[in-house]
Amino acid sequence: MRTFIILLSLVTIPATAQKLPAKAKNVILFLADAGGLGAVNAASIHGYDKPQSLFIQSWPHIGLSDTSTASQWVSDSAAGMSAIVTGVKTHNGVISMGPDTVRGKQDGARLKTLLMYAEENGLSTGVMTNVNVADATPAACYANANDRRKYGEIIQQAFAPKFGDGPDVLMGIGRSAIEKSLAEQSLSLDALSQKHHRKVYAALADVPPSEARPIVIQEKDMDIPAAAEQALARLSRNGKGFFLMIEWDAHTNNPQRGLDNLVGFDKLIRHIASKVDPNETLLIFTADHSFDISTRGGKRGEPLLAGLDDWKQKNAGQSTKLVELPALRVNDNHTGEEVVAAAMGPGADRIHGFFPNTRIFDTILAAYGWKR
Repeated sequence: MRTFIILLSLVTIPATAQKLPAKAKNVILFLADAGGLGAVNAASIHGYDKPQSLFIQSWPHIGLSDTSTASQWVSDSAAGMSAIVTGVKTHNGVISMGPDTVRGKQDGARLKTLLMYAEENGLSTGVMTNVNVADATPAACYANANDRRKYGEIIQQAFAPKFGDGPDVLMGIGRSAIEKSLAEQSLSLDALSQKHHRKVYAALADVPPSEARPIVIQEKDMDIPAAAEQALARLSRNGKGFFLMIEWDAHTNNPQRGLDNLVGFDKLIRHIASKVDPNETLLIFTADHSFDISTRGGKRGEPLLAGLDDWKQKNAGQSTKLVELPALRVNDNHTGEEVVAAAMGPGADRIHGFFPNTRIFDTILAAYGWKR
């Protein structure tokens, strides 16, 4: 009988209850911009014709993260990401500065970000996105600014940071917009490149294998899976570890593009998870804010986006924020409900229940074994 009880107890212990390593060598933060619960649910049905089929939906540690700002219930990407990477809630439009900031008018306290902590501790760091590399989500990792639209001021901090030597890998788009903002300060990307002896590549394909610290700023169409492969190959060379943030836009104002992006992002996350050491690398998926998308009908076996082509034809040339399909309704607005946070790897067990988005910062800092 004793043998039977022991064997039974071993069999019934779920894998999720097994004790995880307390400390992480590496952290990868996956940020789905506007990828709230409605979008995650819709992406699973869109991609696989059934709910809870995304890879991230199989992760053992999940929670619901409040994205409200220091002053408003509904967050933009700047305030949402700043809270995640600094542990402090601030105002919409503000990049990693405290709530004493007045957007566009007055600097507040300059907050130390996770990337800055990593740089200070000798880790390699990376930031990549398929949106403007000097805007909101990516900028919050490596810069401080009182307005997210100050692209010229923001991108300069990638070359001359307060801590360390700036992100080792920086990849995104928005080249013309950044050049325009720099020109207002009589600067250019070429001038920054020459001053700081860091080449700025105009295309991911232009980066040679010998380049250890690439900065890539394309005009558009960043290939995130290819960029992630390049980043991981370089960052993994550091024996102390690395911090990497990967953003993929999941706004569903264009529902086809947004849901395709989220399905593609989930496939990339699955691929990356298969390549890293699960005992050394903490993976966290979350969103900076939610979006007004809801599944309101539909049947198994029918495309979730059925009727989209007819809707486009009917509304061609009209200005509308509302997309109404038989199974899906999308309003082009951010919303204030909690977003999912999912984690696996060392320190992942800190992600559970309802919590403010600032806990993600605390979770990552604790996983590295660092203190504020």
